[in-house]
Amino acid sequence: MTPSASHPFSRFFKHAALIEPHELRAVTLSFFYFFFLLGSYFILRPVRDAMGAAYGAENLEDLYTGTFLGTLIVAPIFAFAASRVRLSVLLPWIYGFIAITIVGFYFWFDAAESDRWVAAGFYVWVSVFNMLITSVFWSFMADLFSRTQAKRLYAFMAAGGSFGALLGPMMTALLVSRVGTQTLLLVSAAGFCVTIILVRALVREKERLRVAGEDPQTTTLDHAIPPPPPAWRWVQKLPGKLAPLVTWFFAIVLSAVRGFTLLFRSPYLLGIALFILFMTWVSTILYVQQVDFIAKAFPTRDARTEAFAWVDVIVNTLTIGIQFFGTGRLVARFGVRAGLILNPLLMIAGFLAVAFSPVLMVLLGAQIIRRVSEYAVARPSREMLFTVVDQESKYKAKNIIDTVVYRFGDLSAVWVQNGLGLLGVGVVGIAMYGVGVCAVWAWVATRLGRRYENATGDHANLRPAHAAAE
Repeated sequence: MTPSASHPFSRFFKHAALIEPHELRAVTLSFFYFFFLLGSYFILRPVRDAMGAAYGAENLEDLYTGTFLGTLIVAPIFAFAASRVRLSVLLPWIYGFIAITIVGFYFWFDAAESDRWVAAGFYVWVSVFNMLITSVFWSFMADLFSRTQAKRLYAFMAAGGSFGALLGPMMTALLVSRVGTQTLLLVSAAGFCVTIILVRALVREKERLRVAGEDPQTTTLDHAIPPPPPAWRWVQKLPGKLAPLVTWFFAIVLSAVRGFTLLFRSPYLLGIALFILFMTWVSTILYVQQVDFIAKAFPTRDARTEAFAWVDVIVNTLTIGIQFFGTGRLVARFGVRAGLILNPLLMIAGFLAVAFSPVLMVLLGAQIIRRVSEYAVARPSREMLFTVVDQESKYKAKNIIDTVVYRFGDLSAVWVQNGLGLLGVGVVGIAMYGVGVCAVWAWVATRLGRRYENATGDHANLRPAHAAAE
């Protein structure tokens, strides 16, 4: 049963985190869904980064190219699956498939632990599915909660992910020297299995809210989006088993094209894509430098894994408190536009600091500030932007933005940095390049926030009535 409004537990969350009593069960399930999702991923992230360092910081452009190509393959397959499989079935199976592949890497590591190509394959696959799982989570949240609910609830649910992102690397840092890198893969796979259970519970909760008339959304998860395209007559005339194979191929291609079509037809979605593109350029600039510095400072794979893990622990510790009780109130008070623009403004200061003092600790400090401001404020703010689009755009166009556009940003940023390196540009020059990117990013964030406010009629004070009366 949903807790009543008079229950002390409900009153606490209503006033501390702006959660209404009828929303509490769905928000709690979403919180733990994101907790196990990011916890399972962040167990692997330090391992992935250590694999990247083992492959060679000077060859990261190869890994980014492989990741982009992998994304180009996975994105249309997901869009095709969304057109053929009911969302209530598809969402849990995504995490089940990922768990199976992680177990596969466990045995692959056992067979060829020191193989450089094994390291590259693991790095690419984890980088590909990372974007998919978070995109699917936020698509589901945009389906589950309305735009007015999102302003209050997204930051609290994001805090669940931050708790998982804190516990995951902490487990890695504490256990890697005792059980080894390989065993951590099985722990991560088990976490993804728990995520499946929570997704299924949320699907049932959405249906319960819909039947009770408490679901502000009109969409359901009992269908594919949209129905599969009809078969062409000339395809049906092909001999033997060739006809169904060709039909599936064109269905996958058309599903991918549909996502791009939705994106390029909407100036609003294009604005979100540009925001993501500049954000990835900034994160990649710092990430490449971080990998290079840490690879030089720590000689072994386990030592690098531990170093990357402790950076993740620091980032997520700082993020949690802001997300729990700060972000929702900040966005409700100052608007989504403020949440979008904060990250680029902070990073202008961060890059200037690196330019004046290009050493490891300053670089890590700038990276920590970037990730904290992104996870605590920018990410929930930008996910609110999708609450005003239709269901097909939430799953198909959003998937293209969160995977293909994001990974294209990574790829283009690392190749630009390599070009600057060939021209003799050092850390200071790259930092100043980052300042310029952040300036354009801030301009895009301002215009995008204004578009969202115009679409929703939200300006000035966005706090809910009961919060304004406190």
